[in-house]
Amino acid sequence: MRLHWHRGDLRGPDNTALAWAAERGDVLPVFVFDESVLDHGSPPRVRFMLDALADLRAWYRERGGDLLIRHGDPATVLPELCNETGSAGVLWNRDYSGLARERDERVREALAAGDYERQAFHDDLHHEPGSITTNEGEPYAVYSYFWKKWKGREKEAPRPAPGDESLVAPDEADLDPGEIPTLSDLGFDEPEADIEPAGCEAARERLEAFCDDAVYDYDERRDYPGDDATSRLSASLKWGTLGVRETYAATEDAMERAPDEESEASVETFREELAWREFYTHVLYYNPDVVTSNYREYERGIEWRDDPDELAAWRAGETGYPIVDAGMRQLREEAWMHNRLRMIVASFLTKDLMCDWRHGYDHFRERLVDHHTANDNGGWQWAASTGTDAQPYFRIFNPTTQGERYDPDAEYIQEFVPELREATPGQIHSWDELPDDERAAAAPDYPDPIVDHGERREAALSMFERARGEDEDEVDE
Repeated sequence: MRLHWHRGDLRGPDNTALAWAAERGDVLPVFVFDESVLDHGSPPRVRFMLDALADLRAWYRERGGDLLIRHGDPATVLPELCNETGSAGVLWNRDYSGLARERDERVREALAAGDYERQAFHDDLHHEPGSITTNEGEPYAVYSYFWKKWKGREKEAPRPAPGDESLVAPDEADLDPGEIPTLSDLGFDEPEADIEPAGCEAARERLEAFCDDAVYDYDERRDYPGDDATSRLSASLKWGTLGVRETYAATEDAMERAPDEESEASVETFREELAWREFYTHVLYYNPDVVTSNYREYERGIEWRDDPDELAAWRAGETGYPIVDAGMRQLREEAWMHNRLRMIVASFLTKDLMCDWRHGYDHFRERLVDHHTANDNGGWQWAASTGTDAQPYFRIFNPTTQGERYDPDAEYIQEFVPELREATPGQIHSWDELPDDERAAAAPDYPDPIVDHGERREAALSMFERARGEDEDEVDE
């Protein structure tokens, strides 16, 4: 018998380590609540994780097995379990963040000290770090080159779910299965947001629905937050309630059913998003310090502003820029935000408010159910013009133009900013230019803009030019 250590792979199907173990004998699944990991948690993410664990336990129990729940340091808990159960060792799927790699090395050393088998598997990515490099063997820092190689590599088929006969229930090993704790047990409050359903079946249903319909309009409609045109699979992939091979296989089926070349191109655009996730994971693997440091340093450093009131207004969705505030309120209400809005609000924080991207990253980490260290860090550093393949510092999103372009009828804005529901789209998209009396008449409870975009754009350009020590052409999107 072997133990399968679940972490960010909260599913039975398409699970590499679990499938490998089940093909070779009995397997007892275990999840360890690790305080060092929970210290980095937040109510939305822990809520989703607990729901996913409950779903996973039910999946095992339906098949005659169970999910063993334990608390403590995995480097202590797992060797003790091996001794208690007579297990040959422990298998798990790799995690690529710096903290996870340090933890896994400690577990590996502890198991080796007890002469237990220990093996980690490539599972969370199609192509793990080191498998896609430049011709000189270096990791890519530019996505477009990474994508060309990524899309040309063969993708492995989904792994089979373990057979019922291979699953060991804790009572068969004379073990207490343990209880899944509550949020309160773990020291967290219930999240403000309405968290989406967790679990493997819910994720599969979302994937199937997306690949049956919206994937064919993805290229054209994905940037319009009022449309239901994105997959909403980010939390499922982050927590591993859906496997990457199963996801890609669904796009292959969708490609075969595509009615025309435009639809095929749209499926390919969605695949690019899957590749972005892997690109940023590779970046983090080779540069673990990017979590707290700029990937790209400027010669003189960036003179970020520090204005607590402006930062608080951004967090609350009270900036007086409707599209920005709608995005921040969606984050509060759903623990999720449309990707176009993630770019808009990040640009506003780092360029209009000239605030250090790390404040935004920390807020997202607290609020997002799908917070993924590599993806979020990559996105924030892109917006702040400090990352790999970064947005050039002189390209500064105009929040008014972005709102007009991607929410022309203001449907998305009015959904999340109820104060503006009596205002016309024209008033909403020119809010920063309206006379005070017209703003007061249209939406008396909605704030005036906290900054002048044109003035802050010029100030941000100067800030980056000082950091660079040189001038460069300006572009306003």
